Order: sequence, then C-alpha cells, then structure tokens
Amino acid sequence: MRLRFAAPLVLLAGVIHTAAFAPLEAWYLQIFALALLARLTWSATPRQAALLGGLFGLAWMSSGFWWIHVSLHQFGHLPWPLAAIAVLLLAAFLSCYYAGAMALAARLTAPDAKPFWRMAVWSACWLLAELGRATLLTGFPWIAAGYAHTVGPLAAWAPWIGVYGISALAAAIALALAGLSLGSWRPAAAMLALLGLGSLLPQDFSRSTGVLRVSLLQPNVAQDQKFDRDLMDANLERLALQIEAARGQVVVTPESVVPLPLDYLDAVFLQRMERVAQQRPILLGSFLGDERRGYVNSLVGFGGPQAYDYGKRHLLPFGEFIPPGFHWFVSALRIPLDDQARGQHQRSFDVAGQRLRPLICYEDLFGEDFVGSVVGEQAATLLVNVSNLAWFGTLMVQDQHLQFSQMRALEFQRPVIRATNTGATAVVNHRGLVTARLAPAVAGLLEAEVEGRSGSTPYARWLQAFGQWPLWLAVTLVLGLAWWRRRAS
Repeated sequence: MRLRFAAPLVLLAGVIHTAAFAPLEAWYLQIFALALLARLTWSATPRQAALLGGLFGLAWMSSGFWWIHVSLHQFGHLPWPLAAIAVLLLAAFLSCYYAGAMALAARLTAPDAKPFWRMAVWSACWLLAELGRATLLTGFPWIAAGYAHTVGPLAAWAPWIGVYGISALAAAIALALAGLSLGSWRPAAAMLALLGLGSLLPQDFSRSTGVLRVSLLQPNVAQDQKFDRDLMDANLERLALQIEAARGQVVVTPESVVPLPLDYLDAVFLQRMERVAQQRPILLGSFLGDERRGYVNSLVGFGGPQAYDYGKRHLLPFGEFIPPGFHWFVSALRIPLDDQARGQHQRSFDVAGQRLRPLICYEDLFGEDFVGSVVGEQAATLLVNVSNLAWFGTLMVQDQHLQFSQMRALEFQRPVIRATNTGATAVVNHRGLVTARLAPAVAGLLEAEVEGRSGSTPYARWLQAFGQWPLWLAVTLVLGLAWWRRRAS
C-alpha cells in the first residue's frame, strides 16, 4: 500500500489503540489496532516500516496522555500552543521505540518468511520496544500495550507472564490476524486458541489472610489551591475533620495531602492525628527531610506498633526530579518541591494482622521494583497506592492509573487500595476487579472492606528471582537467530 494511504490509516490505528484502555476497557481494540499496523508494515521496507511505526506511536501516545497538557498549561503557565507542542514532542520521542521496532522487524524478516517465524520476530521486536520504553531513562511505560488486557481472555495470563509478557502475546496474535488477510490461516488459528487457553491455566496462587476495614480519603483539593498558603489552614482543617470521621481499622490519605514537610505542621494538628491514631492507625501523605538532605515524598504512619514512614523511590522526571540540563525548563513551570530525594526502604505497615505495602502514585507502574514485597514469609498482604492526579484533570488519566493497579492485582494476586486527591479512590480485589469506588471530583470518604492475601504467583516468583531478564533473553535469542538467518540467506 502506498504511504500516502497507509499513513492516515496507521494514525487512525494509533488512536484506536488508545481507545482499548480505560475508561473504555475495549481489549479487542488493542489487538485490532496492532493487527492493522502489522498488515500495513507487512511488506514495507525498513524505512517505510519505521515511518509507519513512528506514526502509530505518535497517535497512540499523544491521544493517550494528552492530559499532560493540563499540567503544563493550567498549572505550569505555558501558553497552550507551547504546552501542546511539548506533549507532541514527548509522544514523538517515545514513538521512536516503535519506529525502531518496526524497522528492525522489516529488516530481519525476509519477504518469503514462514508465517510462524514472522510472528515470532514481529512480537519480539514489539516486546523490545515495550521493554525499552519501560526501562531506559528511568522508564515511562504509561499505557503499555498489555494494560489493555486487565479484562478479557488475556487477563488470565497476568499471574504467569505479567504485563509485558501479555504485550508480546497480544502482538503475536495481532500479527497472526494480519496474516489471515493474506491466507496464512494456521498461525491465526493457533493464536486465537491462546485467547481461550488462559481460562484453562491455574489461577489460584494466594489465600485469604482475613478482612480489613479501610477508610480511604479523597479531599478533592484543586491543584492551584493545594500550595496556596492563604488556603492551607482551611484545607488542613477539612482534612483533619475527614480523618476524625473515619471508621475503618486504618485511615489512608492521598499523596502529599499535607503539602509541606511534616516538621512545619502546627503541633495542634499533629496532636489531633495522635488522638485518632489511638483508635485507628493513619497513613498520612506528607514530606520528610530538609533542604540540605532533600525532601522526600512520604507516607507517615501514626498509631502503628512502631514509628513508620515510607518514602517514594521511583521518582517522576520533571515533576519530582530534574534531569541534567533541564533546570531552566522546570524552573519556568514553577513546580513546588520539584527536585526531591528518594526513599530508602520498602518495609510494610502492619495493621490488624495485615501487612500494607505503600506505593506512591507513579511507583505502581513498576512491579519489578517492589516484587520483593509480595514474595516470601513476610510478604505484604495488601498494596496501598496513594496519588495526587489533580495536576492532570479528571478525564482518562484517573481511569488509566486505576487500570495499572488492576494489572498489579492480577500479576501478584494482591488487593490494591487507592486513596487519591481528586479521583480513582477505590478498592481492587486480588482478581483485579474494582469492588468499591468514589466518584471523581468530589470530596468524600470511602469506607470499604478488603480481603488480604498471601502466597506468590509464578510471575512474582520468576520476576523476583531474575527481574525482566527472561523477557530480554527471549528477545535477544529470537532477534539474534533472525539476524543469523538473514545473514545466511
């Protein structure tokens, strides 16, 4: 197909790919969009394939996290055209992974390659792009392809191969479907069988550790009011009243709900927290540290068996740490506490026989970082995500982030509770199902029950032992063999 016809189609495919994720959760669109990309690049030259892969990635990324524009324009005070250009530049940069993957697939696949071999090479190239985006430059795997499958038949593979394994599996199915249009029916039949095979896989790797009653706060403080000193006292008073009204066995607040270092707080507020903590422990979002050592985005425990705090470890570029050479850009955005220090430990917070493992916002995209917390005798029985997505509005971003928590629940068979500032405050059970949720953009207190779990999935065990290296090794073996075959032909 000529590029002038293929380019609009592949841009459309990228937008369709975004529609596969939350809030629509139309998993089949992910495979359909990828199959369209595979068909359009089937006989393309490496240069043509790179262009089409890049356009697909550009449409996917820019439509998938256009909401970054909200933080840049509304809160960073960039003129909206410059904010839009910044989002497009980020999308263009990330699309380079997929441009390179498609070019590599075209170079390593002979025109007369056997369908099953073509499928192996193409899915390995796709997996290479996904792993690269998740790893290089601290990683930014937002709406990685596998996240579309928190529902549907491929969700059953999550406790076995994780989100990136599902990405590769979906890519193989997509390539097989593309080949079906050319008469290659056997790979398509084999891959379609995989859609149903998941239901035959063992799924029970965890056991109940009892039920915990939780109180999850959603203050709904607008981002432009959060750091306003004239409003801070009133916001803290409302926060204290919410905490005092809680009735669960533990109270969890959102990330940075106290938007200044804990040492700066009025003693009266801290005394109120201590009084509540005599009845039910609190995990309070605040900052620890000082100007010399750096400030750490933290959860501070009140009322536990011992002093507790957890500091965020995987920081967000530009929002929480400044990459070298970009201080001028971040300074222009006037982001408070824009260059933070990292937390040092991954200990759990023990409450009523349950072990709660905190994750602060963006951290729950990186299961490989905290898998050690869900394996072993002292493994966490419950994951706790606290977030503040008020920077990005309420459209798409909250549902996408909730979907990431659903994938972690499926991979590790651990429930996830979420306390957020403006939305996606929810309880996700160990099967990845949302069992309770507050409406977005309202202040509220979610009182719910959650069942803790113990035990390790196959994915958790091999991820703990080897990290993502088995996936990297599989990619290397397939692509190395493909290179050798092309050289020998």
